[in-house]
Amino acid sequence: MLRLSALYRYPLKSGKAETLAHIGLDKLGLDGDRRWMLVDEASGRFLTQRAVAQMSQLSALWNATGGLTLSGAGRPTLDVALPGADAELRGVTIWRDTLRVPDAGDEAADWVSRFVGKPTRLVHVPLARARTTAAGYGKDDDQVAFADGFPLLLIGQASLDDLSQRIGRPMEMLRFRPNLVIEGSEAFAEDGWKRLRIGDVELRVVKSCSRCILTTIDPATGERSADRQPLATLETYRKEPDGVMFGQNLVNDGVGRLEVGMPVTILE
Repeated sequence: MLRLSALYRYPLKSGKAETLAHIGLDKLGLDGDRRWMLVDEASGRFLTQRAVAQMSQLSALWNATGGLTLSGAGRPTLDVALPGADAELRGVTIWRDTLRVPDAGDEAADWVSRFVGKPTRLVHVPLARARTTAAGYGKDDDQVAFADGFPLLLIGQASLDDLSQRIGRPMEMLRFRPNLVIEGSEAFAEDGWKRLRIGDVELRVVKSCSRCILTTIDPATGERSADRQPLATLETYRKEPDGVMFGQNLVNDGVGRLEVGMPVTILE
């Protein structure tokens, strides 16, 4: 039997993960997932662990007020309020998308700038300012917050186990930053799924996920693997014309609630 074995949320794009027992979904995926992002103050371009590896050690947790609580080694904890309707809008760029989104203010900017080591702003995306997903995948009205391309990422536990066996040591699931982990399937069974249901929520599989150097960063320490693992091994058996693939991008149809342990039904 297939079951949902883990749930992860990343309130800040490229920040630390939150491990969850249950969570609701809205049109942009898991409630609060990747609704915040760091951008270069001068250019407005997004920042991630690809260029700022220490972001793996930045804890940004969704708090009860809908805002964000920032913490990190050597830095005091800071509660950041959800930007109000009158918040300054800042032009930002994430991959090929440009949009204007609320800025979290100067106190938050000072905190993240000191953490990152250069002038940086913290921004938030409300539902009304969300991006549309990549053309040619999914439906025309599918939307996404600050995730790379799609609202949700799914990985089968057996796929990670297969990879770890090939490498010869356990690989952490959080190197791949999934939202949903499924147990009970064969390795890479998710490559053939098109639609599934978890609880009352139906989800569409829209695109395989291409992986990058970020997977070589240890989520516990922020250090890069000297042997380029797991990317080096993935390149030997998961390389396709569009990149090295591991995991599947999903879009949820409608809203609902997910809980670890729920059965998973493959509809197509």
